[in-house]
Amino acid sequence: MPTTDHTPSGSSGPDGNLTGDLPEMPAPRVTEFAAHSIAGGLALLLGLLGIVAAAGLIAVGASAAAMGLKIALIVLGIVLFFAAILAMSGLNMVAPGEARVVQLFGRYRGTIRTDGLRWVNPLTSRNKISTRVRNHETAVLKVNDAYGNPIELAAVVVWRVEDTAQACFEVDNFLEFVSTQTEAAVRHIAIEYPYDSHDEEGLSLRGNADEITEKLAIELHARVEAAGVHIIESRFTHLAYAPEIASAMLQRQQAGAVVAARKLIVDGAVGMVEQALVRITEQDIVALDEERKAAMVSNLLVVLCGDRATQPVINTGSLYQ
Repeated sequence: MPTTDHTPSGSSGPDGNLTGDLPEMPAPRVTEFAAHSIAGGLALLLGLLGIVAAAGLIAVGASAAAMGLKIALIVLGIVLFFAAILAMSGLNMVAPGEARVVQLFGRYRGTIRTDGLRWVNPLTSRNKISTRVRNHETAVLKVNDAYGNPIELAAVVVWRVEDTAQACFEVDNFLEFVSTQTEAAVRHIAIEYPYDSHDEEGLSLRGNADEITEKLAIELHARVEAAGVHIIESRFTHLAYAPEIASAMLQRQQAGAVVAARKLIVDGAVGMVEQALVRITEQDIVALDEERKAAMVSNLLVVLCGDRATQPVINTGSLYQ
């Protein structure tokens, strides 16, 4: 299965060589790094203790006799309560296959990838991004191949987010970005190669599926790398001539198959006739002049190459009558 562990350097033309440049995306302005976080269990315990202490201070203040002490304890308890609630708002539940992109006043402060309960600065915002493997299947696209023939094709791409910072900040919507760039890559590959190549050395969409899908993976990697996306696999799921020319192209393929079959039959028949003449000569079964050899070759070729059953004719005269 083709993957994107390649270093793209150019796109390919119908001859299979790298003839054009792949899309050049701008260099990323920010890349992912680990955010500073602590185990959430300890933060949760401290927050709960703060709430209990705040409730105790309020209760003690309410029962205090001195008015000044009463107000001070109650105010301190209320402040401690809201401080504990604020601190506990920094807790995050991170599931496997997920990440949290942390921002503080609009500035990127790192990514949390450690699963479980984690605590970060409660003043930060945390955006959840899935890092699980995803599938994207394009709709059936109708394009013209390298020979101008209308064809239909569709592809499926397996991908996942590799750099959460680039996925968040380098593109507006990385899901739509992957979808659009996948369709663009499929269309570009389709117009660069013919459905069926008239040249035996040239690549074609139908005859060189592995090579074409590998080139599709390379181009996809170049297109979506800016969004921090890693292409795991890409493959065509639908490939056919458009309905308006499908019947004509089917006749052409059938004619090609008939010609190839006839060529194989003729090659085999000639070899059998040659062996027959050699054995007749070596074993001295009968002496044949050039005219009778030509007649024998003609008869054998008719019998071996004909597509109908032969009907023998018995000669009751001499060899030359």
